[in-house]
Amino acid sequence: MDLGLEGVAAEEAELLKRNVLFSRLEELKAWARSNSLWPLTFGLACCAIEMMGTSGSHYDADRFGVFFRASPRQADVMIVSGTVTKKMAPILRRLYDQMAEPRWVIAMGSCATAGGPYVRSYSVVKGVDQIVPVDVYIPGCPPTPVALIYGIQKLQAKIRTEARTGRRVKDDERPLRAADSAV
Repeated sequence: MDLGLEGVAAEEAELLKRNVLFSRLEELKAWARSNSLWPLTFGLACCAIEMMGTSGSHYDADRFGVFFRASPRQADVMIVSGTVTKKMAPILRRLYDQMAEPRWVIAMGSCATAGGPYVRSYSVVKGVDQIVPVDVYIPGCPPTPVALIYGIQKLQAKIRTEARTGRRVKDDERPLRAADSAV
């Protein structure tokens, strides 16, 4: 990377390279966004209890820059935890559309990712990705707060990677899955 240090002595140029941080504005914004996530809690079943436990004093999601919100206008991440029924699907989509850009979705639990044990029911949506684009999947029934924190860290890494590469991962590409690595 050319730093434009042609007229500077070699010793001073080396000192500048070691002590001055050069970055793009998009990468700086992505770093700030990834370390200040405001999730909209969309708890529908037992996974919601684990999501609430994540913000408690034992796991303390605040230390990762995660502050739960109750309004879609203030949120940039939607955590869908639990069974999504066909009656609830239009409401979920409406809340997603009310969120400001950029926005991300985390599917938490086997019900939100693939329908769970209710997959054969006529009234259950077979994965929230049929309604909204999902960025991170967290498997489990229910997943632990540690798994949710790991999924949030995967989302933070995805946000920073998208800023570095300059492109957003499309819906048809494979999203990050928290299960890709051991928790």
